Amino acid sequence: MSNKTYDFLKWIAQVFIPAAATLYFAVAEIWHLPYKAEVIGTASAVDAFLGALLQLSSIKWNADWNAVLSSGVEEEKKK
Repeated sequence: MSNKTYDFLKWIAQVFIPAAATLYFAVAEIWHLPYKAEVIGTASAVDAFLGALLQLSSIKWNADWNAVLSSGVEEEKKK
């Protein structure tokens, strides 16, 4: 996953979904819109899933980067 894609999905998970869910909650209260709990629950579930996927991607990226750094250190030790 590219950095641009990761940053975009991170923004979706950290800003957009919570803001949209909060907006729907507030508007649903005022205008008596249907399925308030279902919409908020679904948004929360999608957000949690996206957050988990992004965390896995971050762990993999860090592991790959640490492997690159470690190989560079090993090469320096051989010199």
